[in-house]
Amino acid sequence: MEVTITLNGKKITDSVDADMVLLDFCRKHKCFSVKRGCETGNCGLCSVLLDGKPVLSCSVPIGRASGRKVDTLEGLQEEAKKFSDFFAAQGADQCGFCNPGYIVNIVALLRENPDPTDEEILEYLSGNLCRCTGYQSQLRSLRNYLNSKKEAAPLDLEAEVYGADIGREWKHE
Repeated sequence: MEVTITLNGKKITDSVDADMVLLDFCRKHKCFSVKRGCETGNCGLCSVLLDGKPVLSCSVPIGRASGRKVDTLEGLQEEAKKFSDFFAAQGADQCGFCNPGYIVNIVALLRENPDPTDEEILEYLSGNLCRCTGYQSQLRSLRNYLNSKKEAAPLDLEAEVYGADIGREWKHE
């Protein structure tokens, strides 16, 4: 069967087996951050964004992804950069095997809710199996990252509210 998928911003048309899953399509097209783990939808190593929503690519038949937009960590690197650097600096990555799935889910969470509660964070992280950390280092890292952004927010807000009035230039990041 022929499918057309926008993978990390690039439209790809490919002839594939009808029983292929999205995980195999991503890896075929050099997206190696999408890892093969349990192949049963339980570990989160294969997490990708399908039309902006996190899915387990091992459980998505390729036909369901045809005509849609898929983002892997390779396509989310710019958006994930600040957080992933913070993640590593805080020691939340341990062996690192689960990181791509975690980071894809965190990007989705922060797009949906830029100020999540700890419970909401744990809900998003719970779909990712991590044998090294018990989720606490990831939760701590994300909470510290969000708190650091809050501490910087008043200056950004002041520039946004008063910037035009006093002739300062400012940018949203």
